[in-house]
Amino acid sequence: MTEAVKGPASYFPSIEKKYGRPIAEWKTLIRASPLTRHGELVAWLKTEHGLGHGHANALVAHTLAEDTGG
Repeated sequence: MTEAVKGPASYFPSIEKKYGRPIAEWKTLIRASPLTRHGELVAWLKTEHGLGHGHANALVAHTLAEDTGG
């Protein structure tokens, strides 16, 4: 039996389906942005790429946690 995905990654299948980009591509965009603060990145994804708040928040949280070893 496989363990259910929890936390921000649980949003990834619906993000890929709704916005048509793989998660790796979203993470690349986030890392390439000159913005560094969580809230700024969430707002940027929402305004520039049309993501909903929950999806943007999940992507940013997961990406920043990876980058800081969290």
